[in-house]
Amino acid sequence: MSDVLFVAEHRRGELRDVSYEGITAGRELADELGGDFHVAVVSGGVEAFAESLNTPEVDAIHTVDAGEEFDHDTYTAATEALHAEIDPAALVLPNSVNGLDYAPAVADELGLPYATDAVGIEYDGGLTVTREMYGSKVETTVDVAGDQFVVSIRGGEWAAASGAGDAEVSAFDFDESGVADGSRVQGFEEVGGGDVDIGDAEFLVSIGRGIEEEENLDLIRDLCDATGATLSSSRPIVDNGWLPKNRQVGQSGKQVTPKVYLAIGISGAVQHVAGMKGAETIIAINSDPNAPIFDIADYGIVGDLFDVVPALIEQFD
Repeated sequence: MSDVLFVAEHRRGELRDVSYEGITAGRELADELGGDFHVAVVSGGVEAFAESLNTPEVDAIHTVDAGEEFDHDTYTAATEALHAEIDPAALVLPNSVNGLDYAPAVADELGLPYATDAVGIEYDGGLTVTREMYGSKVETTVDVAGDQFVVSIRGGEWAAASGAGDAEVSAFDFDESGVADGSRVQGFEEVGGGDVDIGDAEFLVSIGRGIEEEENLDLIRDLCDATGATLSSSRPIVDNGWLPKNRQVGQSGKQVTPKVYLAIGISGAVQHVAGMKGAETIIAINSDPNAPIFDIADYGIVGDLFDVVPALIEQFD
């Protein structure tokens, strides 16, 4: 038992970013265990998903053609069957809404220890999981007992795998007659609505309480128009009703991993940082030189946003 099995995640016909991040995490763990790295994809367009997931880090891909979207009972049964077939040391799942739905059931059925929300995993004769607690203010390490275990990983903590690999792809058949009928997905509705998914944006301009008044948001919208960026915000802006919930970045909003994240008038509270620290490049504009956002920013401008932003717009127009 030294292999690692990771179950990818997709939604509405598209693989989610955590699927590629999980490949990186799983490969690292498989190397430490000295085993092979297996990736599974359940339901939906599994053949196309398998082609996209076939990166150099993967040794084998298993496709389970069962339904179109996530279903608790199907995912639980399929994952248990895959686990019985591969017998891995580690079962790695996304710590997402879907992952948190079925991972506890799988761990319980298999009788395995389960560590959630990992931001780091390491194996050196035993599994050690790094987690964040108290609103990401404290980082803890947890030693997991047992030769086999389940761990769910937080999105945005590992680099996304990319490139073409030559892993063997095989269809995995399991007895669906044994799938429980306790629940069935009837449809999909995006909570918060809206026509923009900030999770897909490559350049986010995010505004915080430094904008002072709702009418001042037009200045930030002008900057987005000039730069081609997508507008997002910290929680106070959403709480004030100035932007819809689907624009919120942070622990209670969306986790984002854009190429560029421009934080304007955002102090850098841990709850906000938890949602954007995976950005490739972070730029901050804040009048307070001691604002925590500067601790994680790659570039910083100490100044009044009402002076700096118009100057930026002039440069890009």
